[in-house]
Amino acid sequence: MTATAVQQPRASRALAQVVGTSRPLSWVNTAYPFGAAYLLVGGGVDLAFVLGVLYFLVPYNLLMYGVNDVFDYESDVRNPRKGGVEGIVLDRRVHRLTIVLAVLTNVPFVGALVLLGDAASTAVLAVSVFAVVAYSVPVLRFKERALLDSLTSSTHFVSPAVFGVVLAGGDLAAGAAALAAFFVWGAASHAFGAVQDIGADRAAGIASVATWLGARWTVRLALAAYVVSGLLLLTVGLPAALAALLAIPYVASVAPYVGLGDEDCERAHAGWRRFLWLNYVTGFLVTQLLIWMAIGW
Repeated sequence: MTATAVQQPRASRALAQVVGTSRPLSWVNTAYPFGAAYLLVGGGVDLAFVLGVLYFLVPYNLLMYGVNDVFDYESDVRNPRKGGVEGIVLDRRVHRLTIVLAVLTNVPFVGALVLLGDAASTAVLAVSVFAVVAYSVPVLRFKERALLDSLTSSTHFVSPAVFGVVLAGGDLAAGAAALAAFFVWGAASHAFGAVQDIGADRAAGIASVATWLGARWTVRLALAAYVVSGLLLLTVGLPAALAALLAIPYVASVAPYVGLGDEDCERAHAGWRRFLWLNYVTGFLVTQLLIWMAIGW
């Protein structure tokens, strides 16, 4: 076997790791908020829309999750849920490649979106990219600052929507309640997701909202935040207020864990698995609601 023949499988495995670290299952979670917000406020299927959707679909997620997997390696190797759709254990030999590709894929899109936007949209994009990097990189490591970790994580998903509104020239104030509900929902989701990792994070010396509050109180905080998210949506007027009903399945999903002890933190993994498919059901229903609103209810 030639050296070239050996190198090709290695290159394929490295590429598969890089793609895997970007969490393909979650790509839509950032591209959809941008695209939906851009179109809702009057934007069309133009160059800015296409580039924005493509950016928030893949490069943004590679920067967010790839950088996280590089700097969370010590925790990930101790985490039994890593190794599938919820995140891979990124081989040390691919760490440098992941960082390089994350930067190389982000720079052209960010540059183009800055040129297509204005000062306001550029400021929002800067906050979005900063939050992604600050969450994981050494020194900043917002993911290890209790409560700030959940707020930063939520920014990862809400900021693309805010960017879509501003880039399309929409009125942020008009959608403030809906964006606030989305933000609170995102913070709740991050907090609950951190519960299952309490053991692995503590073993690796990584702090989080869950290692700080403990499993029981973190779940209660997440449940309360989901309720607040639904209440905020009730203020947006019909038919959009019907989206408040979508908070109910999330409340029901985390409720069984309100008495969970730290020693049983991994039991919350079942709730997190439900969360992953709940997002797709919720996304589908929100899409139907948006279509209904667009054609005139």
